[in-house]
Amino acid sequence: MRSPEQTDTEGYAVPNSAGHTRIHVAARHGGLDQIPGKYLTAEFLTLRNGAGYTPLHHAAIGGHLDKVPREVLTRENLSIGSNAGFTVFHTAAAHGNLGQLPGELLTEETFSITNGTGNTVLHEAAEHGTLGAISPEHLTDEAVLRRNVSGETVLHVAAFNGHLDQVPRALLTRKSMLEATQAGDTVFHSAAISGHLGQVPKELLSAEDLAVPSKTGFTAAHAAAETVQLDQIPTEQLTAALLLARNDNGDTPLHAAAYEGHLDQVPVAAMTRENMQTRNYEGISVISLAEERGFIEQIPSSARPKSYGPIARLIRRISNTRSPF
Repeated sequence: MRSPEQTDTEGYAVPNSAGHTRIHVAARHGGLDQIPGKYLTAEFLTLRNGAGYTPLHHAAIGGHLDKVPREVLTRENLSIGSNAGFTVFHTAAAHGNLGQLPGELLTEETFSITNGTGNTVLHEAAEHGTLGAISPEHLTDEAVLRRNVSGETVLHVAAFNGHLDQVPRALLTRKSMLEATQAGDTVFHSAAISGHLGQVPKELLSAEDLAVPSKTGFTAAHAAAETVQLDQIPTEQLTAALLLARNDNGDTPLHAAAYEGHLDQVPVAAMTRENMQTRNYEGISVISLAEERGFIEQIPSSARPKSYGPIARLIRRISNTRSPF
């Protein structure tokens, strides 16, 4: 039996320096209709380049799957994986082109196919912001809670990449948001770490759930304090217990806010002298960290000991100034 290259008498299956054939390039850029029909077969459209991608993958990337002969669009051909395990389904999902595939191929089985990192087709859509192009019937509780090798659900990936707003609201429940990765991060963590806490429905942002620690004791509140998002949390949920939760270093969200200069997002009621004196395991207090970082003015004067007054600070600066002699 001859190989595709041996049956190619016009050079269409000859790879270039990047490993792409003329069929790959045509598929990527919408030029399949310029390729002789005898090459628009499974034999040629499933040729793999150096990375393991076929012309079908390239058509999925470019949004030209509609130019592929229907008989070639089979589950077997579309399930061919690249070297990293990306099938044509994964690639089409990442580029928002699943709608170009025959509807009967978009089944639960399809959406549970995994690549080399354990990402399902929905994980790819969640990462690239194309969940909105997928019919809601395929976005089920079971489907969005499938995990990749790191334990991330589709919701974790959507939250981290800022696409939770493409997930049907009914799927965003307290239970689903508290699913944890292998590192102990909840979906709240993922949204807060990446700066997308504002996409989480406000009614789900409770002090209890935002204080759930990862395996290093890091809470979503710590992340929110680091990423200027404490103001995304309902004020009544910014309790002392939440703001004083400790990670493995003993740092609280107040320490994080002091370090980043976001203490102005902390409710005044929580800015007590006692809370500002909270120390981490290295003995560094919130107020001393704020002073060191130049953010002492964000702390109400009523919460500052006399030793942090302007005269005391001036004396400390003078005493810390090195003599030129």
